[in-house]
Amino acid sequence: MNLFQALLIALLGYLSSIYSPWLSLGGWYTIGRPLVAGFLIGLILGDVQQGIILGAAVQALYIGLVTPGGSMPADVNFAAWIGIPLTMVAGQDANFAVALSVPFSFLGVAAVYSVVSFNTLFVHQQDKFIEEGQLEKAVRIPVVGQISNFVVRFVPTFLCIYLGQDFAIAFAQSIPEWLGGVLFTFGSLLPLIGFAILLNYVAKKTTDLTFYLVGFVLAASLGLGIVPVLVFALLLAYMDFRYGKDDNREVA
Repeated sequence: MNLFQALLIALLGYLSSIYSPWLSLGGWYTIGRPLVAGFLIGLILGDVQQGIILGAAVQALYIGLVTPGGSMPADVNFAAWIGIPLTMVAGQDANFAVALSVPFSFLGVAAVYSVVSFNTLFVHQQDKFIEEGQLEKAVRIPVVGQISNFVVRFVPTFLCIYLGQDFAIAFAQSIPEWLGGVLFTFGSLLPLIGFAILLNYVAKKTTDLTFYLVGFVLAASLGLGIVPVLVFALLLAYMDFRYGKDDNREVA
């Protein structure tokens, strides 16, 4: 990874952070998602396919993540924009990317709370400008407040992926076989947590899990691809919506 690639990845990482306003919904909710980030990182590093594979693996872990209000259980920004490029330069697989994304996601949470805590100073200064009638200065405060967000997002991302790439490669090569097996198992299990969290929100009652189990059986036991399973799922969803709705109306 050369200097330009590291700078571009770090810049996109900042633009896709949760409190970066420059891209609006195109930031945190679009290129901030690991799947999209993986595509862009793969494009920058010259291996789009591997970038998407790694992005999909990390996305599976955080697929059920929600950030209501000021709650931030994990940060997908650092997980994607630091974990994925380091995995790519180290030549490792998706399980390595998932395992690597976890500690970086916790580092991202610390970055989020650091920014919001420090930026309260700017909020109070803005209130003071408004009280004094200095509206032009008050309007500029949100822009000034982005300085701290840039520092805790761009700088760590750049330093980790540019200066840490040699460490990532050396670390990957030094992993013993038994530890590699642990990382493989750990990385394989983590996406299940993401799907479990998602199912917890989607499933309104326990019987709804039957549809998930049917899809799992079709994919795992019969070896069907995603598209056939999706078509079958759409058929089941339509039948449940159509006839389940009629049953509810009759009971009422």
